[in-house]
Order: sequence, then C-alpha cells, then structure tokens
Amino acid sequence: MKEGAGLKVRVVVSKPIANFEDFVLRIVKVVFWVLLLMVVLIVPVYYLLDAIFHFPVDLFFLATVEPFQFLAYQLNLLNTEPFHTLFELMVFPGFTFVAMYGTIFMGWVERKLTAKVQLRTGPMYAGKFEGILQNFADFFKLVFKEIVIPNGVDTTTFVAIPFALMAVAGALVALVPLSPTIYIADPSVGAILVFAILGFTPLIVLLAGWASNSKYPFLGGLRALHQLVAYEIPMVLSLVGAVVLSGSLNLMNIVSAQSSVWYIVLQPLGAIVFFIGALAELERIPFDLPEADSELVAGWQTEYTSMLFGTFQLANFSRMYVLSGLFTTFFLGGWLGPVPNVVLGPIAVPSYVWPVVWFLLKTTIVMIAMMLPRSILPRVRIDMLLRAGWVKLLVLAFINIFIAMVLVSLGVI
Repeated sequence: MKEGAGLKVRVVVSKPIANFEDFVLRIVKVVFWVLLLMVVLIVPVYYLLDAIFHFPVDLFFLATVEPFQFLAYQLNLLNTEPFHTLFELMVFPGFTFVAMYGTIFMGWVERKLTAKVQLRTGPMYAGKFEGILQNFADFFKLVFKEIVIPNGVDTTTFVAIPFALMAVAGALVALVPLSPTIYIADPSVGAILVFAILGFTPLIVLLAGWASNSKYPFLGGLRALHQLVAYEIPMVLSLVGAVVLSGSLNLMNIVSAQSSVWYIVLQPLGAIVFFIGALAELERIPFDLPEADSELVAGWQTEYTSMLFGTFQLANFSRMYVLSGLFTTFFLGGWLGPVPNVVLGPIAVPSYVWPVVWFLLKTTIVMIAMMLPRSILPRVRIDMLLRAGWVKLLVLAFINIFIAMVLVSLGVI
C-alpha cells in the first residue's frame, strides 16, 4: 500500500509463471473453474433446452453407462438433429478441423519450410519431432497473455474486428466441399457466395486500422482497400471460365464436370490469375503491403495483442485453407481421384475416405505453393501491384474467358 497526497494506491503484482510446473498448475486451475461453471450453469441450460427441443438422449445420464454403450449412443446422436449439424459446423469439416489442420499443422509446415529454404532450423524444441508442438506452445502463450486495449480506440469495434474476420473465414469454410458426401452447405450459387463473402475482408481490415486510432494500422487498412480494387475483379473473372465450361455455379457440379479433364489443363491462365489474386487476398509476400513489418511495424494488426492477435492468425490460415480448397475445386478436380483397394490389417479403407484424402492432398500442395514466395520473393511496391492488377491480370482474365467460350462453342467440353 502506497500513500501520497492523501491518495492511496494499491499495487497488485500477480505471481509470474516461472517454470513448467507453474504452467501446469495454472492450466489445472482453469480446467477446475471451467468444470465448475459447467455444473453451475451449463447443466441447467442444457435441461432447459431439452424441455424445448426434446433431445433424443439425455447426455448427462450417459455418463453413468458403460464406455462402449456411451460411445454407441454418441455415434447415434451424430445422425440426429441438431447434433449432426453442430458436429459438421464445429468439428468436421468445420471449425475444429480447419483450426487443427489449417492453423496448427500447416502453420508448423510453413515455419519449417521457410526455415529449410533459408538454411535455418526453425522450430526444434517443442515436441520430439522437429518442434511439431511449437504452434500449440504459441497458442497457450497467447491464451495467457494480457489483452491490452490502447487509450483512444473505439473499444467495441476494436474488440469485435478479430471475431468478425473469423466469422468471414467460418462462412467460407462452410462453402468448400471435401467430398460428395462431406460438406456443410451446398448452395446452388456457391461460386457467387464465395466472392460475396470474400469482399468483406478488406472492409474489416480497414475498420481494424481505423478503430486502432494509430497511424500505422490505418495506413495498413488503406493499403488493403487499394489492393481490393486491384486484385478482386481479376480473381472473380478468373473463375468465370470454369463456370462457363461446367455450365453451373454450384461447386459440386463444377467438380463433377472435371471427371474427364481438370480445368487447370483447359484454363491455365485462369489458374494463374486466381493463384496470384489469392496471394494478394491473403496479404502474403510479395503482396503483404497492408502488414509490411519494415514499414508499418505489423500494419493493421499493430495494436492487437494476446488472443485478439491469435484470432487474426487463425482467421488468416483458415482463409488460406479456403482459397487453396477453392483452387482445388475449380482447377484440380476437387476430390476426384482413383479409389484403390487398400487394407490396413483386418480393416479395409472405406471408399468414401479416398475423396477426402485426394481433396486434402491437393489442397495441401496448393497451400505449400502459397507459402514458398515468402521465402524467395521481395515485397512489391503498391503502384506495381495496382498496375499489375488493373492491366496484366485483368487482360489475362478476359483472355481466359474467351478461351472458355471458344472451347464450349467448338464442343470440346
């Protein structure tokens, strides 16, 4: 307790995490309070919802049955509503899957790949194999960091922006099908919805820069808005050729139309334009002008800390997965591929697994291709980006559409 000029100030110093044992103890405390919250709050809420929706099985009663019977009940629940929809949205192929695959695993792949290209070691110590648990360690570090909100910011907008960007990424995830049977949504105009949702991203980035009340984030937001007008139109037009060839705006139909030949063979210019536009959409080198560290510190993310910053990273990697999945869907035949007869011990691999394997394999290759420029290319100037978007990419996109129209008119497709 400090006293001075009649004012008493109490200084509270929290105990720092000094070693791994302190870290584990902190985790245990968090789990304890979460479980206590479940007992006090979630259980009554569950039974209240049960009285309204009449769930087919009492989940808390299942905790008293045998493990195998409990597992059987859980599997049956996944085939009933609303649990089936919730499972797709939250687990697979939804949020949890994208977070683990797109952010944790592919984030580690990018760090190791960049390190190898630049003759460095990269993550090494978190996990026994090549630092494979480094991203988990970074996640827990961000969770326990203090969220700092600077003075003078628009607090409501400042805090809401990371979750708005995550919502955009989640909406995009719902539109990308993994196989003919594994998908969240299958709208008839999926190709249009994709770009309608993508168009919100630069506006959200501009709001993040404005709400931060700082010159570096605001400049980063303005650059993102300038990039939008340069690459968004060519990127949209690059997919028109695939729509013309397939005769549909439905993503399922576009994949099915590539059963004889992938559109990357018939539409190489469209694939190139879309790939370059995707790099600009993701603000990745050489188009990382909105978050150029050597000029703008961290651009529009400068004032964000802790899990607000972590949410941005999750959203960015989720969007990379989505755009890579769209490239696979429009140009690489989506989930199409051979279905071999593989037996692992006494169990034969089901045929419905292979479409997911092919889709993820193609998407992973595209994501790695998006990561490589970070290691080998310098940043371009904004005037070069604008000129390339409005002149070169736009012209290539129109030529690509003309080629598609010629192929259709000649009866090639």
